[in-house]
Amino acid sequence: MERSRVAAVIPTLNESNTIKDIVCSVKKFACPIVVDDGSIDQSGSIAKEAGAIVVTHENNLGYDQAINSGFSHANSLGFKIVLTLDGDGQHNPELIREFIKVIDDGFDLVLGVRNYQQRFAEYLFSIFTKSRYGISDPLCGIKAYKIEIYQHLGHFDSYNSFGTELSFFAIKNGYKFKELPFSLRRRKDGSRFNQALRTNVNILKAMLKSVNRIKVIPKHEIL
Repeated sequence: MERSRVAAVIPTLNESNTIKDIVCSVKKFACPIVVDDGSIDQSGSIAKEAGAIVVTHENNLGYDQAINSGFSHANSLGFKIVLTLDGDGQHNPELIREFIKVIDDGFDLVLGVRNYQQRFAEYLFSIFTKSRYGISDPLCGIKAYKIEIYQHLGHFDSYNSFGTELSFFAIKNGYKFKELPFSLRRRKDGSRFNQALRTNVNILKAMLKSVNRIKVIPKHEIL
């Protein structure tokens, strides 16, 4: 594995308790790009001191915009593979090795499958995507992409898709994908999505939007 060709985009909002350990672990396998999405704690400075590239949002723009910024930066720096994982410590950075191996074996996209889903809307979303795209856990935050997929679509997200638009686009446009099951680790603090009803509603809205918004774009039209 050539660390120099792999970027790990880590969206971060007030994760000062976990971000140092995550960055230090990720550095063994990939270049960590931490997107500090309007944190009011020291998440960004802690990540930078630990060795991450830090992209800063002055205000909280949300998960999808954080990943958009991370992908854009990774693309500008010439990385060939971009992996996403959460900044809350639930994704073991050691998984990066397995995800990149799958890419090296000839796949374009690798999707994590958690050992459990945390919300009712996630369960419904997974039923929908399993039948439509063959994806078991669309809302899992750890995924690996060849940068060509991002370059083909031109963005990571355009409609607050909860991190699903680019993976749906890849599958609809014929990219080869594989799923990797794993077990979540326990968070050190509470979930950032602490308004359960609103979060479930927003997840279901994202599911409905995905029906008509996923494009098929001939590969010769890559931006």
